[in-house]
Amino acid sequence: MTMKVGVIGAGSLGTALSQTISENVDQLLLHVRKQELCDDINNMGYNTHYYPNRKLNDNIKATTDLNDLIDCEIIFLAIPSSAFRPTLKSLKEVISNDTILVTTAKGIEYPSLNTMGDLISEYFNNEYVVLSGPNFASEIMIKQPTLTNIASRNPENSKKVKKVLTTKHFKVKIIDDIRGIELCGVLKNINAIANGICEGMKINENARYGILTKSFEDTITIIEAFGGVSETAHEYCGFGDLILTSTSTESRNHTLGILYGQRLIIDEAASGIVFEGKNSIRAVKDICANKNINSNIVDFVYDVIIERMNPVKAFDILWEKIE
Repeated sequence: MTMKVGVIGAGSLGTALSQTISENVDQLLLHVRKQELCDDINNMGYNTHYYPNRKLNDNIKATTDLNDLIDCEIIFLAIPSSAFRPTLKSLKEVISNDTILVTTAKGIEYPSLNTMGDLISEYFNNEYVVLSGPNFASEIMIKQPTLTNIASRNPENSKKVKKVLTTKHFKVKIIDDIRGIELCGVLKNINAIANGICEGMKINENARYGILTKSFEDTITIIEAFGGVSETAHEYCGFGDLILTSTSTESRNHTLGILYGQRLIIDEAASGIVFEGKNSIRAVKDICANKNINSNIVDFVYDVIIERMNPVKAFDILWEKIE
């Protein structure tokens, strides 16, 4: 395919998506922050920080200069939600409104309560594409079978993005619920923390999976209140991602919940690990308050993660309220 595509963010997901997309396009430009990593990719063909044993395809070129992305028809934003606004500000000076922007971030800006798509609309237009599904970057990187959803207000943009993403191993399903797909990506992290807290406390499986069922119900309620449709919760980006992130040992937010359930606190600044669920819980708590939604799961996670309530006490409050 004669097309130039860019990926901003050379972390685990950005690199894995680059490897996938590069099978379908002439050139893939991978924007990285650090010159050392840029040199490693261009000189040796390896992302030494994330996949030191996995050779990148030859048509992947790294750059530290956003200006190099000026001719890209599609740009994937594989960065944490906290980096979105400053990245968009810089990108605004480089690319035109005709460039298709794809967000993979699963977070909400606080205290504005803007989704990542809302931020793209603020700087560009509302024809962005959202990618979300039960996807671990490590599995994408080694070409294990993967399913995901994308959505856009512009059907043609969805079709173009699907075309550059789809391979024998990576399958893409288009849906049309922008609000729903973005909220699913946010809420699954919070639900994963909730399940992890219960696991860390060694709560019995009957209760844990009952609470996971309640998490799914609350997801539907919040999606509908935010302008999405309930059917989206049954898509790969909804139920599939909720189960994956809430149960897998590879899930960072599930692991975060386990540690809080054991009353262990991670120094995120020192570890360099981004937990989108922790960053989003304040925003979702406010959304629930603004929409008059009573979510016992959101309250439970907020009490443990933000209020630092004893998880045993927080669980007792949750169990008393749940039906």
